Amino acid sequence: MKTQNFKKHILIFGILIFSLYSFTKITTSTTYKCMIQMKNYTGEGAYIVISLLKDGEYIETLRVQGDDDEWYSDITEWWKFQGKVRTDIDAVTGATIGGGNRTISLLKIDPAKINSGYRIRFESAVEDQEYYKNDIEFDLTSENIKNKIEGKGFIRYIRLMPQ
Repeated sequence: MKTQNFKKHILIFGILIFSLYSFTKITTSTTYKCMIQMKNYTGEGAYIVISLLKDGEYIETLRVQGDDDEWYSDITEWWKFQGKVRTDIDAVTGATIGGGNRTISLLKIDPAKINSGYRIRFESAVEDQEYYKNDIEFDLTSENIKNKIEGKGFIRYIRLMPQ
C-alpha cells in the first residue's frame, strides 16, 4: 500500500515538474563568429565596443576589444551607459586591435532579437586619435547577418557568421 502511494506521489511530482517546464520560456543565445578587419592606421591598438541597442538605447554590451578599463571612458557614448548603469561589463573582453589587423571573436545573440527592431553598434577609439560612435551600426536582421558591413572610422569592415 505504501509503495503505491509513493509511486503516485512520484508520478504527480513528475507531472508537476513537466508542466512547469512546458510553460517556462527558455532563452538560448546563438553564437556568431564576428570578424573585424581594421583599416591601416598608425598608432596604438583600437578599443572597440560592440553593443545591442533598441530605439537608440543601449540594451547590452556584447563584446569589448581592449582590456585596460582605464581607457573605457574614451568610448564616451557607451561609457555613459556602462559607467553609470553597471559596475561590471557583461560582455567578453579581448585585446585591442592594431591598424591593418583583424580579429575573430564570438558574440552571443538571442535569436528573438533578430528581425525585432534591434541594432548592433560598433564604436571605436584609438589613444590620441579619433572616437567613432557609429563606426558601424546596422539593423539586426537575418539579411544583415549574412553581409559584409563597411566601417566609417578605424574599422574597414565586419562580417558576422552563424557558428
